[in-house]
Amino acid sequence: MSRPDADQRERVRAIGVSLAGGILILGLKAAAYWLTGSMALKSDALESIVNVAAAAFGLGAVIFAGQPADKDHPYGHGKVEFLAAAFEGGLISLAALIIVYESALALLNGVELKSLGTGMLINAGAGALNGLLGWYLLSAGRRLKSKTIEADGHHVLSDFYTTIGLIVGLTAVRVTGLSWLDPLLALCVAVLLGKTGYRLVREAGAALLDEEDTATIATIVGGIGEILRKGVDETGIITVHGLRAIRSGRYTHVDIHLVVPEYLPVSEAHDDTERFEARLIAAAGLDGELHTHIDPCRRKYCARCTDSSCPVRLEPLKAAVPLTAEEAVVAEPTE
Repeated sequence: MSRPDADQRERVRAIGVSLAGGILILGLKAAAYWLTGSMALKSDALESIVNVAAAAFGLGAVIFAGQPADKDHPYGHGKVEFLAAAFEGGLISLAALIIVYESALALLNGVELKSLGTGMLINAGAGALNGLLGWYLLSAGRRLKSKTIEADGHHVLSDFYTTIGLIVGLTAVRVTGLSWLDPLLALCVAVLLGKTGYRLVREAGAALLDEEDTATIATIVGGIGEILRKGVDETGIITVHGLRAIRSGRYTHVDIHLVVPEYLPVSEAHDDTERFEARLIAAAGLDGELHTHIDPCRRKYCARCTDSSCPVRLEPLKAAVPLTAEEAVVAEPTE
């Protein structure tokens, strides 16, 4: 089995684990709410309903995103993962609004709590499972470069932290007997959920609109710098510019201009470019493709060019200048 196929099987397995774990955790939290009548525990159960719905949607997204590029989708199907992340963020925000509404009613009408100790114990167990599941999803999403799984992991972990806060707060309710603290805790949960939902929608929207991903650019520039340090004699590349990178799910599509010595024959520059592409994919750990354009140096880079056999140099080498992200993304350098 090829590595991409193995990775896709792992992605489907990870989101399947999320779905199964979410259903189990939802059952436990629903039981905790049913036993206690606690608004805070109800808010925690509502969030778990969102987890299950998002995992179900995410499973379809991960399967669809794993399909290869075709005539209608030349850049692949990966962006559906960002749609899934935005959908999850929207569900989280909706859950936050429902919790605010019901908590406000509970504050006005009062709430009667019962069997709080047992309910808290069950919820604590569900929270521990959430912590393990969130850690697993977050690490799997980053390793497998899946925005859907990573977003799911962030949400499940936020649910875990919420549960910890609720247990502490409900302990205070049990000790003091102040039942109005219960819907107040639920309101705090709603605020946290709203922030999480907004962040997920914001990040997914940025990716869908192809907003510059500074982290991806930095990774690519680091890989380019590692290659350029070997010198023009070995790589055939003086510097780069016009760097653009688009994330499509786990795939990264890179456009870049490579500056080569102008005296090189086209065939030799082409071979140097192909070697550069292979090296960059390895150095930056990219899962994707590069589209390169060759630019002749036009003797504008002599002061920084390390080509020791250049027959057309206008001035001697002064210093090799490290590549920066700002230089790499400039469409047309001025020097």
